[in-house]
Amino acid sequence: MLQQLFSPSVQHTLDLIGIFVFAISGALLAVRKNFDVFGIAVLAEVTALGGGLFRDLVIGAVPPAAFTDLGYFLTPLLATLLVFFLHPQVERIQVAVNVFDAAGLGLFCVAGTIKAYEYGLGLTASAGLGLTTAVGGGVLRDVLANEVPSLLRWDRDLYAVPAIVGAALVALCIRYDALNPLTSSLAVVTAFVLRLLAMRFHWRAPRAWHRRSTVSEEEQPVLP
Repeated sequence: MLQQLFSPSVQHTLDLIGIFVFAISGALLAVRKNFDVFGIAVLAEVTALGGGLFRDLVIGAVPPAAFTDLGYFLTPLLATLLVFFLHPQVERIQVAVNVFDAAGLGLFCVAGTIKAYEYGLGLTASAGLGLTTAVGGGVLRDVLANEVPSLLRWDRDLYAVPAIVGAALVALCIRYDALNPLTSSLAVVTAFVLRLLAMRFHWRAPRAWHRRSTVSEEEQPVLP
């Protein structure tokens, strides 16, 4: 199905662009955490490939693409070198990096959903794996860096919701036999634009109703 929507060369190029931008975000976090070059490379690889690797293992697409395509493995290393030597300059273009990251989010949630469906999963499960493809690497990155995953923090702009919307749109298109290059591209663009709007206007998911405490989570005492 993916081959019917995009040519293999276009699909591969888009994958590598998304992998590179995700790897940049992982490498930058490693620099902020004062990791050495090996730690930077590990976070770059995990951020870029973690979501797709998990998806492929779940659906039985083995060996995963991350291990059969050398470009998938080398691209995060290229991002590692860039950040290792030029991280101050990369930090200064963080806005541009975030924009490309949003594009990668939209692309991966759609591609992940389609690939999971191709391997026989139902629509709901396929959409779930589409979400995982898009955000799984970021969750692993934060866990390895000893941080609460950004995906779970109320004080971060919406990230998972745009991916959920993109994956759900693809599932609906499959359900009604309307998946084609145009509708799949619209799903990518929808997730991309939602993420950009969330960053621009700082949209955040609601917390539990009737919260009595105004103390932030970081200030709450640790219970025995």
